[in-house]
Amino acid sequence: MAQAADETIVITGSVVQRKVEDAPFAITVVDRDEMRSAGPMLNLSESLVRVPGLVVNNRSNYAQDLQISSRGFGARAGFGVRGLRLYADGIPASGPDGQGQVSHFDIAGAQRIEVLRGPFSVLYGNSSGGVISIVSAPVTRSEYEVEADIGSFGLHQLRAGVATPLGQGFDLRAGLSVAETDGFRPQSAADKRQANARLGWRGERDTVTVLLNALDQPAQDPLGLSRDQFNLGPEQTASVATQFNTRKTQRQTQLGASWRHQFDLGALRDSTVALYGGQRSVTQFLAIPAGTQGNPRHGGGVIDFDRQYEGIDARLRWAWPGFDLVAGVSLDNQVDERLGYENFTGTAPDQVLGVVGRLRRDERNRARSRDGYAQGEWVLTPTLTASAGLRSGQVRLSAQDAYLSNGDDSGALKFSYTNPVAGLRWQVDKGFQVYASVARGFESPTLGELAYRADGTGGFNTALRPQTSRQFEIGTKWRAGAVSVDAVVFEARTNDEIGVSTNAGGRSAFQNVGRTLRRGVELSADWQIAPTWRTQVALGQLDATYLDDFLTCAGIPCSVPTVTVPAGNRIAGAPRATAWGELAWSGGIWGNMALEWRAVGSVPVNDRNTDFAAGYGLAALRWSKRYPLGANGMTLELLARVDNLFDRAYAGSVIVNDSNGRYFEPGTPRNVLLAVRLVGGF
Repeated sequence: MAQAADETIVITGSVVQRKVEDAPFAITVVDRDEMRSAGPMLNLSESLVRVPGLVVNNRSNYAQDLQISSRGFGARAGFGVRGLRLYADGIPASGPDGQGQVSHFDIAGAQRIEVLRGPFSVLYGNSSGGVISIVSAPVTRSEYEVEADIGSFGLHQLRAGVATPLGQGFDLRAGLSVAETDGFRPQSAADKRQANARLGWRGERDTVTVLLNALDQPAQDPLGLSRDQFNLGPEQTASVATQFNTRKTQRQTQLGASWRHQFDLGALRDSTVALYGGQRSVTQFLAIPAGTQGNPRHGGGVIDFDRQYEGIDARLRWAWPGFDLVAGVSLDNQVDERLGYENFTGTAPDQVLGVVGRLRRDERNRARSRDGYAQGEWVLTPTLTASAGLRSGQVRLSAQDAYLSNGDDSGALKFSYTNPVAGLRWQVDKGFQVYASVARGFESPTLGELAYRADGTGGFNTALRPQTSRQFEIGTKWRAGAVSVDAVVFEARTNDEIGVSTNAGGRSAFQNVGRTLRRGVELSADWQIAPTWRTQVALGQLDATYLDDFLTCAGIPCSVPTVTVPAGNRIAGAPRATAWGELAWSGGIWGNMALEWRAVGSVPVNDRNTDFAAGYGLAALRWSKRYPLGANGMTLELLARVDNLFDRAYAGSVIVNDSNGRYFEPGTPRNVLLAVRLVGGF
């Protein structure tokens, strides 16, 4: 990390704020300088490659969210982020059903990103196989910043921001950015317009923060490629993408606020209340042939939904000598007005594709969660600390179908869970600790996974059960002068893993496929070799396999699964190994230079393991320099990067279990970024 370890404070997973090396669990912090040097700050994939055990694949496709998994949890997601909890300044970016997105994260305005892996993540509730939390930078002085980026494949970005104390305890930070790219594949252009504001107030015992953000992101969708198409080269785009003008527009506006009050009432130390609300709209045009939509059960080739969501989290913290306790409640609600349309009008030869046609779906979907939680920490001896926590909750999911021409898909389900976690931390010596933890996790089906029954009849998929997991990890953290090392081994055994059952008539149905096993090793190290030389590495090894045989589909249409997936097959979307490293040099007047390297092992594209995305290694070079310009701390910052230095063709991500066999999403060829940033005080 760019700042000294004893200055790096984390809040995720903890009862109280603590130094990262004192946290009794696997957590990595990516700081502001690391985010700025990693790229144009458009995607988390730029900087989170340095987190062991975390896979953040840039799909080179802004019509799809990043593909994110932690220790194999979330690897099966075909769209959106699944199996992880996402937060921006304490406000959830994951819905009550576990589906989330990160497109609205304000990376440029962040102070740090905290990534929690392992058992303690279960304290964040449903679908918490890991936690990614972005924290905004505080206001420390009056300053402005203006940035311009230009890069390969038509990338242009302008960003402006201001931060200032307002007096009487108030402060303000606001930012605006506009970005556009042509993409390196046909049908992959995108625009991204984002605005963010943070208003803070600090009193004698109170701290209040109000956050507002808005996103507008239209993007074309180049789709995935079949094996034959991918072998032709990464610049290919499936012809159906241009034929149907596949694309997606997403807009989101969100308002959130938090209030922290400090008490002087004996053991009661403080309270925190956070509440949020927002609206998200998505319209997506898919490449579904008109003939397929002739099936009366089909929901159409255009997805159109408007989502209203809101929630509140309230907690209290107590502290006694040797014991800290936090307890709270969390309520989250989501309502989707979901429509589906045909993606064509007329008939051949006058048929027009890629437009809004007749209505084929009209539903109101709801997701609601109600949770209570508690977490305590005991100092048993000067060198031994115990931690324990419990989160218990209920998830309600429902659909009200107003379009009955293709059957009534209404239904409702309720799931309850209780997630306990316990851990021990032993301070063996100064700068050296060993920790262990164990937990039970829970992951409910999403609204999309419950939408259709495998037998083709109407109603919710009531046969689909949540998946549960038992997780264990043991790790060590060592700090000795210029060297820091974190290492952990882990295992997670899952029951009732959720997977694909059938795909027919444009409807995907899901099933429980039995037991799975995820086990592996993570290592990260940082060595200040000399005053001007530094190296960092992050390594992850994961064995993610099915423990039971199950039946699945070989293609479409498929109304009954007939192909056996044998026990021992690898879980689709989960690479067996990941690695990242850099060698950096700080040369004074010559600026800062670094050589980066990233490697990813082979990835199975489907549960049957009939094909794999080959492993790859990529090199990158970067140079940065800061030039003081005089009064008010004005500074000019320059950044130059070359990614995929040797122009390697590779699959940056895969579309897991794609029914059309278009599994492969090509990674970006060699690309160059030049960034200029001006910062000054006023």
